[in-house]
Parts: sequence; structure tokens; C-alpha cells
Amino acid sequence: MYPVTTLPQDQAEGITVDGISRVSRDEQIVDKSTSISKQSSSKMNNRVFIVHGYNETIKEKTARLITSVGLKPIILSEQPNQGKTIVEKFEKNSDFSFAVILMTADDLGDVCTFTKNDQLNPRARQNVILELGYFIGILGREKVCVFIESGIETPSDIHGVVYEKIDSAGKWKYTLGKELKAAGFDISLDDIT
Repeated sequence: MYPVTTLPQDQAEGITVDGISRVSRDEQIVDKSTSISKQSSSKMNNRVFIVHGYNETIKEKTARLITSVGLKPIILSEQPNQGKTIVEKFEKNSDFSFAVILMTADDLGDVCTFTKNDQLNPRARQNVILELGYFIGILGREKVCVFIESGIETPSDIHGVVYEKIDSAGKWKYTLGKELKAAGFDISLDDIT
């Protein structure tokens, strides 16, 4: 699926410019230079992308949980680089149906108010925040589940999105299972380990 732009018929006839070609007589043109677009629910597969910071323990627990319910975890750092940039690696590994975002206390920061404030707040890595927005744009909010460690500062641009807590008792695992099930995956919550 590619982004579609509608032009009046007299402007759209015969357009074939770099990256843009005429697709039909219904006045739509398609930009084929965009390699990633919002996934449709009809193209569900068993691949789940995991976005993470430095917390290896929660990343590994999440990957094991996804595997235990019969799905395939995709972790970008485990994919071959092949001389690609990070964005190119996303594009190459973009065949997935769900994303799990792990916001863990990996950085410290504070808002700059030009007053003395020694209080630095735990934050997720900047790449995690960027990738959160990236995957919401590709998959839609309904196919992205955000888990957050207690005390983490949340991005203000997505206030209202429900964050799931990463708890030490492991309740988060069943929450993830329910989210995967709600997203259309045929899994059993009994398989969660």
C-alpha cells in the first residue's frame, strides 16, 4: 500500500515522473518511492518488533514471551547491518504486524527552564521515543503496545496513550498477551511463560 494523492483528471493524465506513476483512471496517483506504509490488518504475520533501550533483561523476557506464544520477535540489533543506516534496517525488516515498545530508565534528563534545578528524571532512550512515533505511524496505535518502567518520564506528545507498567510480579506478560490477542494474533494466554 502506497500513499495516494488525488489530482483533477486533466492534471493526472499520463503522469510518469520519478517515483510517481499513474495507476488508474479514477484520478489517483501513487508515490512508489515510499517503501514503508501503514500495514493493513489483512496482511497479519507472526512477526513482532521489539523496541528497547539498554535493559537487556526486560528485552530478553519480552522476546521469550513472544516466542512462547508462537510468534517471532524481531530485534533490530540482531538483524544483519549490510552497510545500512538504522532507518534502512527498519525498512528492510518492516514485514511485521505488531510492535512492543519498552520504555526503561536508560537516560536522565530535565526540561530547560533556565532556573537551577538539580532534579534529573529517568527517561527512555531517545531512539525508543523516535521509534515509538515511527511505529505508531506505520502500524497505527492499535498495533503498538508501550510498556513503561515505574517513574519514567513520558513523552508529552502522546499523552492519552495507555502505558502498561513493567512490574516485577510479571503481570505485564499477560497484559502483552491480551494486547497481542486483541490485535488479531491467534495465541493462547496459557502459553505465556
